[in-house]
Amino acid sequence: MEIYRTHKCDELRTEHIEKKVTLAGWIHNRRDHGGVLFLDLRDHYGITQIVVYEDSGFQELAAHLRKETVVQFKGHVQARESENINTNLPTGQIELKAESFQVLGHCGDLPFSVFPEEQAPESVRLKYRYLDLRRSKLHENILLRSRVIASLRRRMGEHGFNELQTPILTASSPEGARDYLVPSRLHPGKFYALPQAPQQYKQLYMMAGFDRYFQIAPCFRDEDARANRSPGEFYQLDIEMSFATQDEIFKILEDVLYGVFTEFTDWKITDTPFPRIPYRESMLKYGTDKPDLRIPLEIVDVTDIFRNSGFNAFKRVIEKGGIVRAINVPQIAGQPRSFFDRMLEFAQSIGSQGLAYLVWNEDEVKGPIAKVISKDDLEALAKAGGVKTGDVMFFVCNKEKEAVQIAGEIRARLGEELNLIEENVYRFCWIVDYPMYEYDPEQKQIIFSHNPFSMPQGGMEALEDKDPLDILAYQYDIVCNGAELSSGAIRNHQPEVMYKAFDIAGYKPEEVDAQFGALINAFKLGAPPHGGIAPGVDRMIMLIANEPNIREVIAFPMNQSAQDLMMDAPRDVTKKQLKELHLKLNLPIGTDSENKTDQPR
Repeated sequence: MEIYRTHKCDELRTEHIEKKVTLAGWIHNRRDHGGVLFLDLRDHYGITQIVVYEDSGFQELAAHLRKETVVQFKGHVQARESENINTNLPTGQIELKAESFQVLGHCGDLPFSVFPEEQAPESVRLKYRYLDLRRSKLHENILLRSRVIASLRRRMGEHGFNELQTPILTASSPEGARDYLVPSRLHPGKFYALPQAPQQYKQLYMMAGFDRYFQIAPCFRDEDARANRSPGEFYQLDIEMSFATQDEIFKILEDVLYGVFTEFTDWKITDTPFPRIPYRESMLKYGTDKPDLRIPLEIVDVTDIFRNSGFNAFKRVIEKGGIVRAINVPQIAGQPRSFFDRMLEFAQSIGSQGLAYLVWNEDEVKGPIAKVISKDDLEALAKAGGVKTGDVMFFVCNKEKEAVQIAGEIRARLGEELNLIEENVYRFCWIVDYPMYEYDPEQKQIIFSHNPFSMPQGGMEALEDKDPLDILAYQYDIVCNGAELSSGAIRNHQPEVMYKAFDIAGYKPEEVDAQFGALINAFKLGAPPHGGIAPGVDRMIMLIANEPNIREVIAFPMNQSAQDLMMDAPRDVTKKQLKELHLKLNLPIGTDSENKTDQPR
């Protein structure tokens, strides 16, 4: 049987000198040094230098091979000349003196260079993703992904969790994002859905008595792409525990996350237990429930100070129910006017009418609104924000929802503009005590705020006696460096409590039975208290790899329009396929897809 290689391209060392070996891989680089040809041969594992002398009989032939051609070389290992030793390579002290070679795979014109790694349009990179994956950084990211997932599996096993699978073809859910629907051939007019998450199935595992479940679960949501969210599909570390409290879930996940991040990075990591920040506190201090704790700035509410101030522009907004939020930034009074102009332009771009500010100088307070703020109010503002000489306080005034969002985004932009973001660190925190409900002004009714399956704090008593907007849920998010890794909750496992919780949100019992029949029926047949969480694997690896875009840690991602350019998906199907599924297309005007359905695939 032919042996393609006796060694991999990272294996040969000085102890192999004079040994006859066979290597195979891609031509990574080529250098012609006047009668001596040097080729770098690359495989999955590393690089070995091949030297081809004039007397080999094939030097000219080898010299004309294109980069990325797949070649096999046979020869003897020899020591490199001292001036040619490469201390950056594990194989840098040896080279292979080529005595024969064979082309295993010819390479045509490359759409972009693998080495050196030139910039290429994303559309070209995704169309030729298999070529893109040969490049060192992306190749390492995918290997990192494999190692991280293996580590997650090992750590979950050490905590007594069993890896169990859930169906891919399931029922459509009325909650959450848009489903990907799959038409049924055997049941005309009916559809499966790809799971947005294995939520109900993992809870049903608890009903079945499996106690501790986990899965590296594929999930499918028809959502738009973002830098930290891939359209179409993603993976999560899906976890569920029976007889578990919120504290127990936190302890296990903290151990897993701290261990994984410690294993794969040398950055500083938040010590366990991670800080816990109530939702309302997070929205006040950071303007978001995904706070980036690397930014040493906090937002304060100063509505009462401006309520009776001489600044009428703010007073009028407050009288209509608006609020004022302030951000104090230490020791930036010396910033040029262009900085304040950029911040104003940014604030207006995200929906603010303006961006007022005050500058505390040594002798006086200056700024666009300084003349209309009384001395007492200036002192109150300084006290509220912990202001010192040299500080600048920015103000946002708007309706509450808008003011919270704008202040949060301005805090983040200040961190970027002023280089305040702490480097080489992972700042984790839990966001806890989410409100169970919120008021929807469009529907003019109470709706679920987040996860409708969460257990309300206080149980049935809270649902019956409290204002719904004051009820908190046993729901929590895990956040790292401003990125939400996951939401989780202690589940509402008591049928009567679930019916009541849904009733407050406008669902009748028969609607609950129709939409969540499997789950509610299981609860009626002996349900243990249980809870879980599902951190995003892709986002986790994105953070560890320090990549700004999630597509850099996914082997075959879609583009921002949810297209696989390499496989040409989604694509048209034949009329025969549509007929088998009992489907007819009702396409938007101007599309030509219907004319393409006859094409063979």
